[in-house]
Amino acid sequence: MPAGHGTANVSSAIEALPGSATEASGKAVDLDQLWQVLSVEPASSPCVLEDGVGEEDLLPAAVLFPIVRRTGEPTVLLTQRTAHLRDHPGQISFPGGRCEASDPSPADTALRETIEEIGLSPAHVEIIGYLPEYRTSTGFRVTPVVAMVTPPFDLQLDTFEVAEAFEVPLSFLMDPANHQRHSLHYRGKLRHYYAMPFGDYFIWGATAGIIMSLYRALEVAGR
Repeated sequence: MPAGHGTANVSSAIEALPGSATEASGKAVDLDQLWQVLSVEPASSPCVLEDGVGEEDLLPAAVLFPIVRRTGEPTVLLTQRTAHLRDHPGQISFPGGRCEASDPSPADTALRETIEEIGLSPAHVEIIGYLPEYRTSTGFRVTPVVAMVTPPFDLQLDTFEVAEAFEVPLSFLMDPANHQRHSLHYRGKLRHYYAMPFGDYFIWGATAGIIMSLYRALEVAGR
């Protein structure tokens, strides 16, 4: 567990970025439909493979996909990692991390890491299901644990690891007009990835890939 817990540093992206959130949001998401598209238990198959993933052994990890029940429309709670970290500095991410031997399940990993990173009490969190395992080119097989978060709540950020916590409208993330495809050279190969720029935040990589998993599930269910 990283050292150095600071005071809560929470921004509502809906308020802090006027004009880039609600005006650009797509159709409202039916929260009741979430229960229909999620798995009731975590599963390794089928899975989502990040571009460049081969047959290598991957470390188990889990993240919390926190959907906040805000008045008006639900939001997704995300974090920005601090710039000095060795792994993924400055990137936008879900709360989460590696599974420890002491964690009974991926849900326990996600909840433990969420407490450690942003201090969100489990009393506000209702786990509603799981998205397909997401396998990354950086060596992890990630279980996305989807949860509803009931406000009001206070956050206590681990200032060593987390620079900021903020919220993005779920409808913005589920709007295909906000989905971009980018590419970069990584370990000698051209890799492709999704991105969802939101104001000053550039959501990409595994975080955007997991968001796309939910988008695809809802899209299929809505046909």
